[in-house]
Amino acid sequence: MKVSITAFVALALASSSLATPSVKRHGPGKRGLVWPWYNGGLDPGRLNDGQGTVNLIYDYETSAPSSSNGNGGLAFIGMQRCTDCISSPISQLAARQQQLGFTTVFTLNEPDLNGISPQQAADWYKQHINPLAIKKALPAVTSSQNAGQGLDWVQQMVNACSGGCFYDYINIHWYGQSFAQFQSHVNDAHARFPNKKIVVTEFALQNPPGGQADQINFFRQGFAFLDSASFVEMYFPFLATSPSLFQSNDRNGSLFVGTGSTLYNNDGSISAVGQLLLQA
Repeated sequence: MKVSITAFVALALASSSLATPSVKRHGPGKRGLVWPWYNGGLDPGRLNDGQGTVNLIYDYETSAPSSSNGNGGLAFIGMQRCTDCISSPISQLAARQQQLGFTTVFTLNEPDLNGISPQQAADWYKQHINPLAIKKALPAVTSSQNAGQGLDWVQQMVNACSGGCFYDYINIHWYGQSFAQFQSHVNDAHARFPNKKIVVTEFALQNPPGGQADQINFFRQGFAFLDSASFVEMYFPFLATSPSLFQSNDRNGSLFVGTGSTLYNNDGSISAVGQLLLQA
């Protein structure tokens, strides 16, 4: 049978494509950006490679991220971080969810350190979060091991709910000194709540002596662990900003965490940590 050169080349390319399917990345559905309010000049789209490696973003509010490019093509997750506040009034939660179309909501930010009791949180959650017909996370708690804080606070809230709080995710933060500590804490959350998925919405080493190099080594292990853990639904390294913005707008936070974990450089380009987040 006579075959033209053009047809032969096309057939060869098609066969090559079938023989070597694209490699599936580990990140889709899990990796996201923690986007602070002062990031107006940064572009979240720089961390959107079009392959879904990073595909989520939240900004501690129920309003859209402040940036040079909206949500950068990433899936926005609303967060009612406070019981009621000017930036995210509880009376506007349902309307904002409808307007922005977010399909997951995070709730109270570190109530275990902010004077909100588990009973208060349970009553508030039943009234304002239960009615939303979307995915829901219990309040985000610290990694404190003190009685009445961290995962202990979550358990007390679950008890106070008496089965009346509807939720899909346990939401945790972590700061510490090593990957081993981080892995142990995430596994502990899973052991305590084995029937729920875990979301890790803040995590980094606590101001390590080696700065960015130490954070990179930590995140390299942390990302691989979280990608492989079937019980982890989403994770967000802290923080999607630049060192200068972090220091000038959240001095206490930058002193606590250091600036080595930021995903941007001061010129708005992607940092070495951000490049690591974009790797499979």
